[in-house]
Amino acid sequence: MGANADPDGLMGRRTALTAGAAFLTLWALRSRASTASPDPTATMKIACIIRYQIDPFQREEFKSYAESLGRIIPRCGGSLVGYFLPHEGTNDIAWGIIAFDSLAAYEAYRGRLRADPEMRQNYAMLQARRLVLREERNFVEVTDGTLGIPAGLP
Repeated sequence: MGANADPDGLMGRRTALTAGAAFLTLWALRSRASTASPDPTATMKIACIIRYQIDPFQREEFKSYAESLGRIIPRCGGSLVGYFLPHEGTNDIAWGIIAFDSLAAYEAYRGRLRADPEMRQNYAMLQARRLVLREERNFVEVTDGTLGIPAGLP
């Protein structure tokens, strides 16, 4: 039995949330693939799913932080799928999803991110205001033949 399963064999909350985020990642990548040309998912093999526990009383400040990442992440080499804020249900969990063609591409991106002046300023604000209480990263792999398939195929 896994660490996230209960004694009855049901999925634990964290496992369910991670599975939901993985589904959301693939759905978002698939939606992006069906509306763009050429296929932007041709080299996207992994996605980094970042789960944030945020201070729910600072939701708008976290939103500003996430919006600035819309400029920073692509500039540093990540393919930003999106940032997602709590809407209904849990009010303190946010998600960020970034796609890469490999873990090596992710590592190169992390180096550029650390050197980016706007990101350093943005991260210092995040820490000073304590917007994020906890952060965890998971990597999911795109399964060939399952991404970018348009709706309505037999």
